[in-house]
Amino acid sequence: MVGVDLRIFTEPQQGASYDDQLRVARAAEAAGFDAFFRSDHFLAMGQRDGLPGPTDAWVTLAGLARETSTIRLGTLVSPVTFRLPGPTAIAAAQVDAMSDGRLEVGLGAGWFEGEHTAYGIPFPGVRDRFELLEDSLAVIAGLWGTPEGERFSYAGATVTVTDSPALPKPVQQDEFSGGPPVIVGGTGKRRTPALAARYAAEFNTSFAPLPAATEQFDRVAAACDEVGRAPGSLIRSAAMTTVVGRDEAQVRARAEAIGRDPAELRESGLAGTPTEVVERLGQWAERTGIGRAYLQVLDLGDDVVDHLELIAAEVMPQVG
Repeated sequence: MVGVDLRIFTEPQQGASYDDQLRVARAAEAAGFDAFFRSDHFLAMGQRDGLPGPTDAWVTLAGLARETSTIRLGTLVSPVTFRLPGPTAIAAAQVDAMSDGRLEVGLGAGWFEGEHTAYGIPFPGVRDRFELLEDSLAVIAGLWGTPEGERFSYAGATVTVTDSPALPKPVQQDEFSGGPPVIVGGTGKRRTPALAARYAAEFNTSFAPLPAATEQFDRVAAACDEVGRAPGSLIRSAAMTTVVGRDEAQVRARAEAIGRDPAELRESGLAGTPTEVVERLGQWAERTGIGRAYLQVLDLGDDVVDHLELIAAEVMPQVG
């Protein structure tokens, strides 16, 4: 046994309606996956037209909260450039309640300038975005963690909160965020690990080569030591583009459906037969200590349910 929980991670901005996402979330729930996550983007990437157009991540999660019952739900990740921290704390607390405490909140600094300009969203420079991320984490945790009947105030470089009633309260009360578990990730060598050590329940590396991911997890562990936090209290996870097939022909067909080469995916992602994928996950767990893998499933068309059922039947029992 490898000891890695498997989560489904989707990119709906590439072309998926709410109904498409509901079908995948329900299939993932029925198959026994730990969670259904989605990105928070407003513009398709690459050569995709993105039809029928983007769906809002938090509107989607609210709907899924009421139309699923056991699977955990979340964003990987919501850019703070899109989401002011006060309204985000309110929305997340509400979705947490709507799901009976099944929400997790991934937050990041944002990086895709094109989607900001396409929808009239300001896109500050890198330094300002990281200051906004730091302030947003502090405000969200402060609003969630302030006891009922008390007030919360905060003055940061980019955000000021004055005399807030800090309501509503979420169902969950994570030790570090005060509410739903927070996920932080990224490649920053100093600030990102420090923020994760202070606020996050989980640190995620997305699409990183194995050596780079190992180095980043080491930085996060060091950041935990610096603030007196046990490094083992921070869950380690990785997101990987995933294509699994019963045989090589099915692997190739599923890779071609998302415009990728099977050989390249075997090197940079998680691809192959179930046996190959189990071996690859074992390598990651041994080298990095990850306890979760986010399987980025890009084809949400007619084949997706069979794809998920294959992973659940032939990979999950060997790694969970």
